[in-house]
Amino acid sequence: MNLEPIALPEPERAGGRSALAALWARRTVREISPEPLPLQTLSNLLWAAAGINRERGSFDRVGRTAGSASNSQGIDLYVAAPQGVFRYQPEAHRLAPVVEGDLRALAVRNGSPTAPVHLFYVVDLTRFWQGPGQPDPHIGDPEVQKSYYYVDTGLIAQNVALFAASQGLAAWFHNCDREGAHRAFGLTESQRVLFAQSVGRPG
Repeated sequence: MNLEPIALPEPERAGGRSALAALWARRTVREISPEPLPLQTLSNLLWAAAGINRERGSFDRVGRTAGSASNSQGIDLYVAAPQGVFRYQPEAHRLAPVVEGDLRALAVRNGSPTAPVHLFYVVDLTRFWQGPGQPDPHIGDPEVQKSYYYVDTGLIAQNVALFAASQGLAAWFHNCDREGAHRAFGLTESQRVLFAQSVGRPG
């Protein structure tokens, strides 16, 4: 595989509309230009989605911009771009290569797959910690886990939507080819592809 890791620039700490202005501007935009996003914008987007914003969160883990059940941080972001698919690594703030080739069509069942960035939300069920001090005795129940990882996905997706609104970008949260993406990304049995979100400039 010729796909190389992508080191992302440090996320910016200021810029864009205020939180209230972004809430007023938030909307689903399905028509998205194929124009590539600048690397700094992609860096800011991924950090806003699920980046690290403090070194010490609950349960002695780093804190993220999006909350998760018992700070399990069970959702990974897989980023489909024209050259291939990458996995966002918040600790290193970089994109690690997963598979080469343009697989953006796996993100969109109805509509154009040519947005420059498609985020796939992938849960890893092994992240639901069941050790001493776990406040939810039912965390091992698959139905309980499902309720958690759907909420966790929604929190990240809303971060993405608000970041997009703050920057004048388009964002669209939608279903995807879950089975096809699972195979193409080489995921394990403990991983599930949940949804996708397309981001770019309005078309």
